[in-house]
Amino acid sequence: MSGAKVLVVDAGGRGNAIAHAFARSPLVERVYVAPGNAGSSMMAKCEIALSRGTPIKEIPNLVSFARAEGIDLTFVGPEGYLSDGIVNVFSKEGLEIVGPQREATILEGSKCDTKDFLRAIGVPIPRHQNFSNPDEAKEYASAFYRDNPKKNLVVKADGLAAGKGSIVCSSREEAVSTIERIMVEPKLFGDAGRRVDIEERLAGRELMFFAVTDGRTVLPLESAMDYKRAFSPDEGVAIRLFNKLSGNPNLENNPNTGGMGGYSPHPWLDSDLTDRIMETIAVPTIKGFKEVTGFEYSGMIYFGLMICEEGGEKVPKVLEINVRLGDPEAEVILPRLETDMYLLSRAILDGELDTIDLKWSSEACVGVCAISGRVVKPVTSGAVEEERPGYPGPHYTNMPIRGLDKVDPDVLVYHNGTAFGTDAAGNEQLYTTGGRVLTVVGRGASLAEAREKTYRNVRKIRFNGIRYRKDIGLFPELAK
Repeated sequence: MSGAKVLVVDAGGRGNAIAHAFARSPLVERVYVAPGNAGSSMMAKCEIALSRGTPIKEIPNLVSFARAEGIDLTFVGPEGYLSDGIVNVFSKEGLEIVGPQREATILEGSKCDTKDFLRAIGVPIPRHQNFSNPDEAKEYASAFYRDNPKKNLVVKADGLAAGKGSIVCSSREEAVSTIERIMVEPKLFGDAGRRVDIEERLAGRELMFFAVTDGRTVLPLESAMDYKRAFSPDEGVAIRLFNKLSGNPNLENNPNTGGMGGYSPHPWLDSDLTDRIMETIAVPTIKGFKEVTGFEYSGMIYFGLMICEEGGEKVPKVLEINVRLGDPEAEVILPRLETDMYLLSRAILDGELDTIDLKWSSEACVGVCAISGRVVKPVTSGAVEEERPGYPGPHYTNMPIRGLDKVDPDVLVYHNGTAFGTDAAGNEQLYTTGGRVLTVVGRGASLAEAREKTYRNVRKIRFNGIRYRKDIGLFPELAK
């Protein structure tokens, strides 16, 4: 009997990690990835889903591919496809697919509506206000700083912003400028910034908490310490230059990114805190969503939390919800998954998650994301040499990547933004296509061993403008 065929819908490193997890299952014969990237065809059992030689991107074409190839199960990675209703479309066509329906993606698609929902069902959140009028938002921010001189705000674009729509502010001037740049000019996040959620900045420790649900049973996944800031705290000169080139008046602002790396297991998420998060946040959110909206949430979910100290107790509060696995967290969590990914997915679809006993490797994983930073020399754009600040701001792509052949065979390299092309001599060459390019993941018996292996190998990789944080996993208690 032949094995199962799986379709993974994702274009980045998370998609590589998901495909890799399915490929490890003895029940799976072939994993197709759409639209995928160069790395999607560099893993055993995996290949890019093609139609007439072209990677498939549109939902109707994905449906046709799934039918034609006899796909047994589709797993969706990114929020964009989920918000566009891919699960609804596949389900209507009788095709089995893992992920929340369009109606449930509001939990990530609107930070404003989600905070209102969580407040209504009693899930703890920061004090917040939503605004669609920039002048009113600025007035609120000014009044907040006047009345709370020792506190600060976080300004968040309401809609999807590829993980970069949240800006932490340290002054009234920065908050007002942030509102202007999100809502008026230059509209940093496009239509996602038509509304903003303005929250009180909480003190505590940030935690990304992952769970899986079939709509009735909710199970916690292993978690990871992630690094969202673009630079390590000691890179003051680079931070100031980035902001100068980006037009940010706060030259000391260390910008958020979609993720610069991370490690798993999490250093301070213990069973007591896990139980508290499940009881006060994860289970009430899944149960409350069905009760309030009538729609069942099924699939992966993660909660961005702040763990605050109140009265000597750890109190988790929700900063955001995402309706999928995180990136780069997936790249360091999924390699540790020992439970069969195909059986786990089937249990989600069949409403039998209560029969699954999740098992994890005791190994540590450290992932470092190599990104498109400032190029060594400004690149000619038309007739002008233009200097770009690099990811998460404007950056150059189409840079040749070298050195992957020198990476140790037991080190994982998940591709975030790569594609094959041809060089001037007509030879096949791997090129950068995005801000985040590659995530290198080393595994070891300890965090220190995994970290040493990761950095020893990431140093073997070269492309013009390559940059990565050098402190991931170095000081676990200081990770940001």
